[in-house]
Amino acid sequence: MDVRFHPRLADIDAAAWNALRPDDSPFLSHAFLEGLERTGCIRSHWGWQPHHLGLYRDGALIGAAPLYLKGNSHGEFVFDWAWAAAYERSGRDYYPKLLAAVPYSPVSGPRLLAGTSPDPAVQRHLIEAIRGECDRRQLSTAHVNFLQPRDVELFDTPHWLARSDWQFHWHNRAYRDFDDFLDALTHKKRKNIRQERALVARSGVHAQIVQGDELDDAMWRFLHTCYCTTFQEKGNHPALTADFFRHLGQHLPRNVVAIIGYRGATPIAAALCLRDATTLYGRYWGCLETVPGLHFELCYYQGIDYCIRHGLQRFEPGAQGEHKLARGFLPRRTRSFHYVADLRFRQAIADALRHEARAISDYGAELERHSPYADHVCHGAPSDPPEFP
Repeated sequence: MDVRFHPRLADIDAAAWNALRPDDSPFLSHAFLEGLERTGCIRSHWGWQPHHLGLYRDGALIGAAPLYLKGNSHGEFVFDWAWAAAYERSGRDYYPKLLAAVPYSPVSGPRLLAGTSPDPAVQRHLIEAIRGECDRRQLSTAHVNFLQPRDVELFDTPHWLARSDWQFHWHNRAYRDFDDFLDALTHKKRKNIRQERALVARSGVHAQIVQGDELDDAMWRFLHTCYCTTFQEKGNHPALTADFFRHLGQHLPRNVVAIIGYRGATPIAAALCLRDATTLYGRYWGCLETVPGLHFELCYYQGIDYCIRHGLQRFEPGAQGEHKLARGFLPRRTRSFHYVADLRFRQAIADALRHEARAISDYGAELERHSPYADHVCHGAPSDPPEFP
């Protein structure tokens, strides 16, 4: 097998890359990842340098991984700032590091692309290529973030350290409609949601859901303005460009689900989501007018209703947020794996991760005790693979 690293995803044939995806998730599509590069969202001075991995046999692409040389830890959602600080206190450079992930997207999925029926030998070769590149370049670390559960066992080696956290996902129990979903909740949670939705209705704001190919240029500009407003309010830099938003509409039109809040005929807020055959992914939100309950309406309740009406199995509204639990979203474990080149530093991080893992598990158990559902069962999340060692 021939291992190659590519400084642009455009150097890899789109059809060959897409043929390696195991499902139709838009985040691993060539159009999504290459679009980030082409529209100015991936820049070296923002800490992102494409370094995509391709595995070839007789000139044909048989395996791949979205890979980046990172000059910081922004846009990853798996936080290693403390590791970087400790490493640099020892007099060494933590950055650049090597990262296999989808930029700016805390969405679990495949990171070792090898087709719909992947050969584990090909995937292990990809893992070794990532580790080998880290060593060859004398980098501090390599990271594989938000790995899908079925690939976890591939990293069961002494070289890789496991880390987990929680997100909150909604799962469809074949609900007939939104009221059927509400009937599954406890009385208090059901009452609170109805009150929140009533606040929005009384404000005179209504929601409309459209697909990407139904949005004109003015609406794309509005969506990007909403996105930028949220980042600016939090003092952060909005990395995604208006051209990237338009790119989504042009190249992934049926994967885009825009939930827009209107006062009369004037749009005042929006939640931009992506979807595949089974799942809705909440990504970006913003508003130009503050309306009580509107964030919950556009980011959660409209999405749940959309999933029920379109037969989607799951709704992932984004990273973090305990407030999602009270609105029908249940805890779901996320996973990442980390290679630390220095053996002494690896041992120190391994010790810290063992303590962190116990705290993470305790936190998950506490969340389970506060299920919003009347049967008090965490029925939404399938059984996890065995716990990390």
